[in-house]
Amino acid sequence: MAQYQQIERLTRDLVVNDDQLRQMQELLKQEMELGLSRDTNESATIKMYPTYVRDVPNGTEHGKFLALDLGGTNFRVLLIKLDGRHVHMDGEIYAIPQEIMLGTGQQLFDHIAECLAHFMEKRDVKQYCLPLGFTFSFPCRQEGLTRGRLVRWTKGFRCTGVENQDVVQLLREAIKRRRDIDIDVMAVVNDTTGTLMSCAHRNASCRIGLIVGTGSNACYMESLSAVGTFEPPNGGKRIDPDPEPQQIIINTEWGAFGDNGVLSFLQTKWDYEVDEYSINRGSQLFEKMISGMYMGEIVRRIVVDLTRRGLLFAGHLSNEMIVPYKFGTNYVSIVESDRKGETIQTKWVLQEVFGITNPNDDDVRGVQLICARVSTRAAHLVSAAVATLINRMQRPITTVGVDGSVYRHHPHFHNRMEKKIAQLADPKYKFDLMLSEDGSGRGAALVAAVAHRQQQQKLREAQLAKQLANL
Repeated sequence: MAQYQQIERLTRDLVVNDDQLRQMQELLKQEMELGLSRDTNESATIKMYPTYVRDVPNGTEHGKFLALDLGGTNFRVLLIKLDGRHVHMDGEIYAIPQEIMLGTGQQLFDHIAECLAHFMEKRDVKQYCLPLGFTFSFPCRQEGLTRGRLVRWTKGFRCTGVENQDVVQLLREAIKRRRDIDIDVMAVVNDTTGTLMSCAHRNASCRIGLIVGTGSNACYMESLSAVGTFEPPNGGKRIDPDPEPQQIIINTEWGAFGDNGVLSFLQTKWDYEVDEYSINRGSQLFEKMISGMYMGEIVRRIVVDLTRRGLLFAGHLSNEMIVPYKFGTNYVSIVESDRKGETIQTKWVLQEVFGITNPNDDDVRGVQLICARVSTRAAHLVSAAVATLINRMQRPITTVGVDGSVYRHHPHFHNRMEKKIAQLADPKYKFDLMLSEDGSGRGAALVAAVAHRQQQQKLREAQLAKQLANL
């Protein structure tokens, strides 16, 4: 018991109280304003990129669309048939080999184009020029619906010749090099925007898209008048009157929150260790406390630290325990699937990952506590950020569309978020959390479909005006 009590005491820094969360919310509000302002955006850590998506689906979209969803070591290609609210999806997952992730941008986009051609041939649509929505889930500065420049790679990618380049143009060039497919890229969106659009197609009150997976990010619908960084895509000229809705989806890129040091009051020594040995030291510090890429590694470093102090496994470090990222975040979810007093899943994880065959009860309870504290902190931090967006929008009801492996697979993440958002959001503004059943790919196709609908509407209006002029 004394062993467990010491573990409990030494991991208390991971427990974030409501006062700290409210302090974090105030800081996030300030950082968001800096990102939205034209004068301060360049030095802001949260970039608040305008996405140029001004509307959500209205249910009249129809036709066949392609979606390309790139945001990790795998990417998806989807063929989506829309008929109002009815959706039929057919997709395939393709791997990106490590050598391509670390190679040149041309190699990456040639690989994607090859997979697109393979997919279209299998579905017998290679002869058509289909509209495509491109989900590109990396920090991207958008200059229009079909123009987006990569700011920096994350999630282990290091392809040369892509940063500060227009990724839509790189994709178009790769498709053109092949000469066997013709695709009309209608939109490039972040996975958060795709999630928002996908959920808005089923629930009209969805105005926040949230990812809690390998990384963490969010987007939300902002009043256009509040976005100082918005540059109209038509040569920078504002249309008066502007026929589009006076709103725009903002991609917050909140994973970088704290990169300027403002979140140091929440960081533990284990967070500093994870950052110190990461490939992007000093970057994405908020994300490193929340996301699936790092959560398991925080747990592993705490376990190693406490084992070296003699508080776990009789001080014996196995060879497996000292391997960075050996303890994946999926194992955190498995450990926490043990009900109170149960040990079966935790013991299996300890043997499977660390090669520990005979842990005592205090060892098991200690690892369970560490996992619970790390994941609860993540849920509470992301909840405080979501509550900040809800309070900012001041809508009577806001649906939050959520996707990502952590939210989807962790047994308690949803409930912890629901409870904590309710405590931190103004009670005047109701909310609900909606799992995005089909990921951000469908959302990318829906952005393309909305753009296609608006394009067709403009063509019809132009034809009508021409006919009237000829009368």
